[in-house]
Amino acid sequence: MIPSSETATVRVLCQKLLLSPNQPGTLQWLIGSPFFPPFTVVSTFRCIHHSPDFQQESDDLRKLLPKGFEVIGGLIIGDSDAEKSAFEAVRAARRLRKHLSEGGELDDEKIVGASCDVGTGTIHFFISKSENTTKLEPVGSVVYEDKSGKYLWENGCLLHCELPIKLPFYYPASSPSDSKEKFSDAIDAVITQFKEPYVVYIAETLKKASGGVPKPVVHRGKDLGFGADASNINRLPSADQVSDIKMLSCSHLCLNNKTAPAVNSAENADKIHISVLLNRSEKLPTSGAPVAEYFPAMEEARLIVVDLNLDVLTYAPKDLPLMHAVSNLVIPALVDQLYSLKKIILPHLLVEHPQLRIYHFNPPGVLHPITSMYELNYGETEMKQVDVRKLLHLRLGLPLDRPLLRIANALDLSVNDDSKSNMKRRGSTLLKDVHIGIPSSGVSEGVASIIQGSYEYYHYLQDGFDDSGWGCAYRSLQTIISWFRLQHYTSISVPSHREIQQTLVEIGDKDPSFVGSREWIGAIELSFVLDKLLGVSCKIMNFRSGSELPEKCRELAMHFENQGTPIMIGGGVLAYTLLGVDYDEGSGDCAFLILDPHYTGSEDHKKIVNGGWCGWKKAVDSKGKSFFLHNKFYNLLLPQRPNMV
Repeated sequence: MIPSSETATVRVLCQKLLLSPNQPGTLQWLIGSPFFPPFTVVSTFRCIHHSPDFQQESDDLRKLLPKGFEVIGGLIIGDSDAEKSAFEAVRAARRLRKHLSEGGELDDEKIVGASCDVGTGTIHFFISKSENTTKLEPVGSVVYEDKSGKYLWENGCLLHCELPIKLPFYYPASSPSDSKEKFSDAIDAVITQFKEPYVVYIAETLKKASGGVPKPVVHRGKDLGFGADASNINRLPSADQVSDIKMLSCSHLCLNNKTAPAVNSAENADKIHISVLLNRSEKLPTSGAPVAEYFPAMEEARLIVVDLNLDVLTYAPKDLPLMHAVSNLVIPALVDQLYSLKKIILPHLLVEHPQLRIYHFNPPGVLHPITSMYELNYGETEMKQVDVRKLLHLRLGLPLDRPLLRIANALDLSVNDDSKSNMKRRGSTLLKDVHIGIPSSGVSEGVASIIQGSYEYYHYLQDGFDDSGWGCAYRSLQTIISWFRLQHYTSISVPSHREIQQTLVEIGDKDPSFVGSREWIGAIELSFVLDKLLGVSCKIMNFRSGSELPEKCRELAMHFENQGTPIMIGGGVLAYTLLGVDYDEGSGDCAFLILDPHYTGSEDHKKIVNGGWCGWKKAVDSKGKSFFLHNKFYNLLLPQRPNMV
């Protein structure tokens, strides 16, 4: 039996401590914060570079984990000898912490080691007191917090800094290999400027609420204190009136008019935006005449300009002095991100540079945001990016059947004024999910299989655009793309008729004269557009007449059960959107849930449903007529869900 200790308590904030699969030897990093009580576990990341490769693990975590959070230990899936397994986790965690630290100095902090028995699932926690400790101290108790989100966000806030840099540098034309050294020197020069006395950091609240907003706070480089231990920085009590700007805490820029449930996530947390300016016009202590220096080039040189778009997110307690939040969180985060970008760009320095974009996410089950760099040279659907997202899902213990880390899921951290925020809140005027609440199909023993998820209803004459008589397939395509947007598979806007036509011209399917025309499109064109814009593949079913459609009810039902995407039905010069089927396998009786884009009225749900523009259509009604028999042939476009991640 493992002895207990009354001196150490581990607090677990994350809902899911173990990330499956839990094979023996699986290693996880325990994440905490220097601002929390010791041994507080906020989240857990899986080690995905086996052996492990500490250099690669540290590179990944430096990019992924916002400043304000850190590795505080390790957990390993072990055998019955809990202390032995925990010691392995401790040793791995200390090595990782050395790689993550700037100098790789001796790690003499107390950290957590944990072992999970592979047979019983029991987790034992231990504390390692120092680098040279050979014996671990079992913890006295383990507390699992219920309101973990509230703990983080009522007491903490996010600091966000975007800094676009256009970085020029020269290298000798006769020695291209010197370009890497010159680029590295240029990066180091930028990092030096972050701490120069003339640099200005402007902190302002992100305007997410109405009412009075605090004025921006200005800090200069000469006022900042660098290198302080974040855990030992004196916290400041909240005060309404503070005369010394150095004494202002982050809470000065936090809005306090939120209800308690609203602050339990990173998306709704208080956010502070940091802008970086180079104040080169500041008055010098001594006056002097302007001087121009001339540095002649000794040989032919080449110029390279590298675009670096820094975008960092950090976590700070609200009572932390704002100047320390900038100097000890924001600036180190900018430095780390510069080095990470340099490492990616260096192999491609003399060719086309990767289009790197930084996004912040707060996936379900992870209490704090994470940051990822995406290479968008070929769009977010390119297979290389899919592999990157798969590894992130694996590291964070996220399911592989949901698109949780696509660009459409990124946190919105833009600075908006109140009018723009109100416009965004008003959102689209289009109706969503108009099939909800419609009358039943009339198939007495049928099993209904319908669309999974939400969509917007696109139809004739919307947005003041007259497409009556020719735009029904365009509207069906817009409805389909809205489904992919609302399920967060893509972040692109729903394209207009002209943008759809332009896409078909760009891929060579249509002549340039097609743009701006009133020509009808069908299933083939829709499949081209979905592939080009979303990377979505489609299955096309052809029928010689509408009477053949009921024969495919079982196959259509399987589509809605497995794929869940809306279907476009095209016949002659007509197009509809199919949202589901109701099929009685015994009698063969069936009905189709049709969303009709030929509607020309206002966004009135009752009028749409009562007018039959959205509803069930029997394959054969009581008078022996079929909704589909007025056309000789039909094409069905069945979009397939893309790779889930």
